[in-house]
This record gives sequence, C-alpha cells and structure tokens, in this order.
Amino acid sequence: MSEPATDRAATATVRTRRGPSLVWIVPIVALLIGAWLGIKAIREQGPTITITFASAEGLEAGKTRIRYRDVEVGQVEAIGIANDRVQVTARMLKATEPYLTDQTRFWVVRPRISGGSVSGLGTVISGAYIGIDFSRGGGSPASEFTGLEVPPVVTIGQPGRHFRLTADTLGSLDIGAPVYFRQIRVGQVVSYGFAADGRTVDIKIFVEAPHHTRVTENTRFWNASGIEVSLGAQGLKVDTQSVVSILSGGIAFDLPRESEEPGAEAAEDASFRLYANHGDILEKRYTIRTHWLLLFDESVRGLSVGAPVELFGIKVGEVVDLSLEFDTASKRFQVPVLVAIEPERIRAANREKALQQIKHDPTTFMKVLVEERGLRAQLQSGNLLTGQLMINLVFVPDAPKITLAERDGHRVVPTVPGQFQRLQESLTRIVARIEQVPFDRIGTEFATTLGEARQTLQATTALAGRLDRETAPQLEATLARLERTLAELQATAGRNAPLPQQAERALEELSQTLRSLRDLTDTLEHRPQSLLFGKEPARDE
Repeated sequence: MSEPATDRAATATVRTRRGPSLVWIVPIVALLIGAWLGIKAIREQGPTITITFASAEGLEAGKTRIRYRDVEVGQVEAIGIANDRVQVTARMLKATEPYLTDQTRFWVVRPRISGGSVSGLGTVISGAYIGIDFSRGGGSPASEFTGLEVPPVVTIGQPGRHFRLTADTLGSLDIGAPVYFRQIRVGQVVSYGFAADGRTVDIKIFVEAPHHTRVTENTRFWNASGIEVSLGAQGLKVDTQSVVSILSGGIAFDLPRESEEPGAEAAEDASFRLYANHGDILEKRYTIRTHWLLLFDESVRGLSVGAPVELFGIKVGEVVDLSLEFDTASKRFQVPVLVAIEPERIRAANREKALQQIKHDPTTFMKVLVEERGLRAQLQSGNLLTGQLMINLVFVPDAPKITLAERDGHRVVPTVPGQFQRLQESLTRIVARIEQVPFDRIGTEFATTLGEARQTLQATTALAGRLDRETAPQLEATLARLERTLAELQATAGRNAPLPQQAERALEELSQTLRSLRDLTDTLEHRPQSLLFGKEPARDE
C-alpha cells in the first residue's frame, strides 16, 4: 500500500535575509542625485543684488533682463520701494560675481538721442533692459548699487586714452558729445560731475586710437559748442566745428600755435583745462600779476570784469573788480576799479632781472611812470557796436605832478577824463557859444536889410523902364540876382531854416548884389546920358 501524498511533500525551509533590499537602491540613488544637483545648483547660483533707480519705467519683475554687450547676465526678480526710490532685486550669473564691485555701474537702456547719435532703438520692440559696465580692477565687492540716470559711454576694451578736463561751467556739453581734432571727430565725452572742491566741473573724455597720441603736454582743449563770431580788423569771422556741435555741444583740441613744440604724449587720465573758446587758448598765462586801483568820477557803463587794460594798443592786464562808493568827505560818488597788470607781457633789456625786481617791489617801476612820465588811466571805447569800454593807459606830458598814493592796500594810479567825457565837455562849450549868438538881433537886421532891398528893387524897377537896350540886360541880371538873394534871405530867416549854414552864403550874395547896384547908381549919377546913348566904350590908354 502506497504512502499518502501529503507525506511525500517537501518541507519548506525559511531563511532570514540579512542586509538592505535591492528595492531601495533606486530611491536612494535618485535622492543622492537630487541632493547633488541641489548642491550644485546652490553652488552655481549667482549672487543676488539690489539696484536703486529714480523710476521703474519699462522695468518688470521676472521679465526685465540685465545685459552686458547684448549678453544676458542677470534677471530682475522683484521691484519695490525704499526711501522714496525704486529698489530692484536681481539675480546675477555666477561668473559675474568677481566683477561686482563698488565701481560697477548700472543704468536703464531706453531709446535716447544724445551727442548727435541715436541709441537704444531695439528697446522699442523688446522693451527696456538694464545695462551693466563691469569693473576691470580695483574696488571692493558690493551687492547694493545706485543706478545711473544718464547712460554712460562704455569705452572699456576700446583702444585709446581717457583724459580729464576742468572747466568753470559745463555749458551745453552732454554725455556722448563729440571731441574734434581739426574738425575731425576723434572721441567723445564719457562722463562729467563736480570736482572735489565743488567749485569746478570735472569732464572725462575718451580719445580713440590712434588719435590719442596727438594729445601732448602742450595741447589745449576748448569748448567748441555753438557758433563763434568775432569782428576784427579782418572783418566778420564765423567759426564752428560741425552742425552736431552747434546743437549738442562739443570739445576741440590742438596746439595753440603751429610753431609751438607739442611736448611728450599725455598719459592716461592726464588733466587739462577746458577753455571757453578758441581765442582763449592763444592767450599766454603769466605768473606775475600786480594789482592797482583806479578812481573814476564818470560813468563806467560798458566796463565789466575781464575788460582789457591796454598800453599803446597792447593788452597788459585786465579789470578784476569794480564797484560804486560814496565819499562822505567830498559828498561825491566815485567808481573804484581794480585792475591786474601782468608785466611779463612787456619785453625789456635784462627782462628776467627786471621781472624779479617788479615781483619783489612792483611800485618802483610804476612810480617812475606816474610821477615822471605822466602815466594816466582813462576810459576808452573797446567796441563801437556793443558799447563795451576798456582801460587805456596814456602818457600826458603836461599832466600835473602827482605822487603815487595808496588806498585799501593798493597803489592808486591817477585817471584823466575819457573820450566820452571830453566829447561831452566839448559839446557843452559849443552849445554855450551858440547860445551867445544874438539870433534875435541878426533877425532884426535881416528884416531891415530886406526892407531896404525891397525899396532898392522898386526904385531899380522904375529906373529900368528908362534904360536903353544895352543897359537893360545888365540891370535885369542884377535884378535876378537880387531876387534870388531875397528868396534865400527869406528862407534863411525862417523859424526852422538852417540859419548858421545859409546866413553866411546869403550875406555874401547880398553884398555882391548891393555892390552891383552901387556901381549902377554911380554910373547913372556921373553919366546920366547913358540912359539915352548907352554905355560908352572903354578908351585905350
């Protein structure tokens, strides 16, 4: 008999497995990969920065990009308000972190017309974006920045040199304004601002290669904005660099004179003075300036600070200050004018020694000129069209002896009346003499002369009827001259007639007419037969 099937079944053996299950390998690997990716993303994540602007026009969170040379290097994440300014939070690429310093600049790129050029037209379609100019060395790491309201001119990486100009005022210059060399554009204005002292304007320009080598130690820069018009002995002169410089301003540079040595090349960031116009660069700069006081008791209208002081038509100084004061002692007004004389403008033998003496004691030389040579200062017209005045130093040989005085710490140079005051005095004397002319008596005498002339004319007319043919033409001519003389006398005696000019001519013609009548009367008195037989022919002696 066979065994039951249940008795033949195998007995299962249960074994306990030790170690992790293979099922958890995939989640663990996925977790490790995710952690590695997270760590990598955190390590490669760029810095977060904040930029403040005056306005958020055209900016949008999550859309506005930050670009460097049209390459995207960041994106705006949030826009808020802080201290009455717009605060923009942006995420930058990791590669930009070494260049984010306190010298890095940000600005909003929008359509803009500046310096004769148009920029940012692409933002009309794509929208505004934030431009960035990375620092190329120096500066401290930073994460907070103040955006520029005016886009700068980015010249980093371009061949050329930067130069700094110092001016009293900015004028019409702007970012991007052109820089010219002999009317050829060679650069542009990069930036401007106040100097450290706050009194002058610091302008930074960039001159492109190879023209930057033309900027040397003796180069002069001047403001070429607008149109320069000058009126001199050569006539009217108009000068300008280009139409762009007229509208938006510009700067030009060159040597003041072609014969002057250019000197060595100017280094990067070399400083120069920006002159107001081309004429100013021709003016030499002098180190010795002596101040003198002039006292005028006449009108100085047209005289201003900077007006020239001339000697024999050559500029030797300029007006520094002028004011109006009242002298309580004499009860009169006077105008003190302070002038600066530059003796280096005058050539002389042993010039260096003479200049040192003048620098040490400037009164010695001026004392000789004033007390011994009669040097005086007077007002003179500098421009008939504008009415500007200048100071003219003249020598008056017969001037009274005057000692060089001192007042308020300045030596006083005596003055003489100017041209206008002398002209006014001459006109006053002429008017006084004209007022002394007895026009009333002259008019009465004219009236008496006219009456006598009429009586003579009537008598002559009656006599003309008795003259023969030979004598009649002579008398008729005499009568015609007399009629013209009477007409001129009548016109001369009129109220609005030019009496002083016509009176002398009328009197001369009247005298000639009366002499002719006198000759005719004498002829009739001595030879009355001439009425019947005519004038007797002259006898040969």
